Amino acid sequence: MNRFKRLLASVLMVSTTLMGLPVVAHAGLVSTEELVSVAPASLGSNRDKVTVFLSRDDVRSALESHGVSNAAAIDRVQAMTDVEVAQLASRVDQAPAGGDVLGLLFTVFIVLLVTDILGLTKIFPFTRSVR
Repeated sequence: MNRFKRLLASVLMVSTTLMGLPVVAHAGLVSTEELVSVAPASLGSNRDKVTVFLSRDDVRSALESHGVSNAAAIDRVQAMTDVEVAQLASRVDQAPAGGDVLGLLFTVFIVLLVTDILGLTKIFPFTRSVR
């Protein structure tokens, strides 16, 4: 027990000392034109791409086998942030045709499960909200 206390004290001393070190951050300016020209075109197409993917028959049947209705999944995609939708759309692009559908479905399942646990949605009956 004494060894554990010494080890814990050593780790805490090192971590407390390192907390005082300065953290360097780099920032750059982004013009409004750059931001506006990129954002609207890609955001709508990403949502459409994921929605079309979720509307496929094989994806719909796989979601329903996990207990998620197609309408609930599409509603959740509409409620996702732009970053989350872009990540899912990139997974759709990376998946081979008819190949790694399970990886994408697993990603959608995890996103829905986390939102259920956080209390943002109520899709799965076996989860309890932290709220």
